[in-house]
Amino acid sequence: MAIADGLPGSAIDAITDGVFTVDTGWRVTSFNSSAERITGIARESALGRPCCDVFRASICETQCALRQTLTTGRPVVNQVVYIVNAHGVRVPISISTAVLRDEHGGVIGGVETFRDLAEAGALRRERDGAVTCADLVGRSSAMSRIFEILPVVAAHDITVLIEGESGTGKELAARAVHELSPRRQKRFVAVSCAALPEALIESELFGYRAGAFTDARRDKPGRFAVADGGTLFLDEIGDIPLALQAKLLRVLQEREYEPLGGVEPVRADVRVLAATHRDLAALVEEGRFRSDLYYRINVFRVLLPPLRDRRDDIPLLTEHILARLAPAHGKDLAGVADEALALLLAHDYPGNVRELENILEHAAVLCQGGLVQVADLPPYLWQDVGPRSSAVARDSRSPAVGRRRTLREIETVLIEDALRQHHGNRTAAARALGIDPSTLFRRIKAAGIDVPPPRGRKR
Repeated sequence: MAIADGLPGSAIDAITDGVFTVDTGWRVTSFNSSAERITGIARESALGRPCCDVFRASICETQCALRQTLTTGRPVVNQVVYIVNAHGVRVPISISTAVLRDEHGGVIGGVETFRDLAEAGALRRERDGAVTCADLVGRSSAMSRIFEILPVVAAHDITVLIEGESGTGKELAARAVHELSPRRQKRFVAVSCAALPEALIESELFGYRAGAFTDARRDKPGRFAVADGGTLFLDEIGDIPLALQAKLLRVLQEREYEPLGGVEPVRADVRVLAATHRDLAALVEEGRFRSDLYYRINVFRVLLPPLRDRRDDIPLLTEHILARLAPAHGKDLAGVADEALALLLAHDYPGNVRELENILEHAAVLCQGGLVQVADLPPYLWQDVGPRSSAVARDSRSPAVGRRRTLREIETVLIEDALRQHHGNRTAAARALGIDPSTLFRRIKAAGIDVPPPRGRKR
């Protein structure tokens, strides 16, 4: 008796996972509506056909999980594989299998359930309160506050100063402001002030007229002209030469500038966003940055947190980055193995999100299966124990050997960090971690964490 005979059609169709059954000849005997949705194949087309023709999984030819279960009698649980759907798109799924028996215990076939991991990831992000703003991703309290601020700031045509360590996503934040602003239909022009030679930066920003210097045979527009009506992003503004800062101040105050060799001012209809990883206030004190320019660009300040201060975003960022990297490298990556994720969570990321991207690109190149393993990560994460990492005492002979923090240990560290950042306030810590306060209480108790009394309240 097939599962379709034992369950009403409405019941099997109500299951959100894909379900199909086969007889002992490997022909499909039932195929629920979720299986139709995930595979893109209609039930009428699937019934009666060999399952390998319908399912088209990456293991069908050599390591069929259902065949393994029917041969050994042992079920397969949550194995990550890939199928090719009716549109030719590879879909990462997790499968579980079991033997199908009749009322007398005789084997009459097998049943397989499968879940679309990409779809599950999207649902999980929605459930966990994941927030995105342009290409910025996160659900930590620090990033949630930034996501709340950016649309408000974007609506007002003011100068914004974005501060943060290298690799924290300052240009992404600037692009988010532009895309959320009334200027989004015009151009976003990014300029790295640190990358331009001092002799060229003025002409790059303001352009020049023909004859302004020996090789100036014709007019050339500067970045302000290119960004007309849109947004100009000045990255690493702290590296602009002192002599040029006065001209930049005039543009911000008077909304006009003069190209090199020009005699008439040009109107600048441009919103300026600036970013720096340096302490501009300290540069002002040292006389290396004009105080009037500093106060002019610091109309509204956005401070991006380093990745080490928002570790609870690492799993979400990892999923987001892998989804982007996998197609570029011709890989099908469903995620990261638990032990590898523990190492990612334990690292301090001096290079912030940019370093995480580089780590995952390294892993995407090496990964040969559906899940990124420890051996796929750069060796510095699992070989030598440096002063910045307390993750493990590792055996350098093999990435699979040695003492590493478990996910439970990493979870304990994250809970302790959240409690410390929120001064013992469990409700605020739970919100920052994206879990229910009652869940946090159970995990605190299970881990034996000593909770500091909330600020201003006695135990």
